[in-house]
Amino acid sequence: MVELKTPAEIERMREAGRVVANALAAVKKEAAVGVSLRELDDVARDVLRSAGAVSLFEGYQPGFAGSPFSAVICTSVNDAVLHGLPSDLKLADGDLLNVDCGASIEGWCADAATSFCVGTPRPEDLELIATTEEALAAGIAAAIPGNRLGDVGAAIGRIGRAANLGTNLDFGGHGIGRRMHEDPHIPNGGRPGRGLKLRAGHVFAIEPWFWSGPGTTYVIDEDGWTLRSADQTRGAHAEHTVAITENGPEILTIP
Repeated sequence: MVELKTPAEIERMREAGRVVANALAAVKKEAAVGVSLRELDDVARDVLRSAGAVSLFEGYQPGFAGSPFSAVICTSVNDAVLHGLPSDLKLADGDLLNVDCGASIEGWCADAATSFCVGTPRPEDLELIATTEEALAAGIAAAIPGNRLGDVGAAIGRIGRAANLGTNLDFGGHGIGRRMHEDPHIPNGGRPGRGLKLRAGHVFAIEPWFWSGPGTTYVIDEDGWTLRSADQTRGAHAEHTVAITENGPEILTIP
């Protein structure tokens, strides 16, 4: 069931969204050549702790995972794009890093992700990140009362197809509120005019993710979590928690 949130509940989610945004900003600031992924997890952990927030990731174990997630952020490097489990791996010059973070305050959740280059960026990585962010903006713009859920996925998918990027529909956006993953699933593709009719009070995590190559299949590392492109092309991920209001979409995961 897809639940509508009240304005007061959306404000509670906005509080969690600010914490998530601050954690992502802190991680980006500290990410540098020679810094380990585990050190970045510690940075985000400190932000959540100081705000009195609870991680949505630590201890989470969906059906595909063999063990609970053991960190507060996902850190996916280069050909990894989702669910990267922080390790002692140290960042190298030119790495493309995707960071995902989720947190709750007094039971209300928010979830967001960002991608950026470490050290000297590759032009093609900057283009991939820009296209992914463009797709996120298009998906958010389509999240207005009266539209359909398919309009959101279709807007995202159009951007990816135009850039000839690899898109997989197994993982995507989702409802969010009292739980990190609520109905509905929002694939990063779809047919306009189809699906759930959007109403003020819906809150979604909208999250395009693409690979630079045309491939659509993935493999999962031995850690049981880190998802990589099967053809080893590099990936980018962008996400915001978005509330649908009578005045249009409002991004909750900003400082």
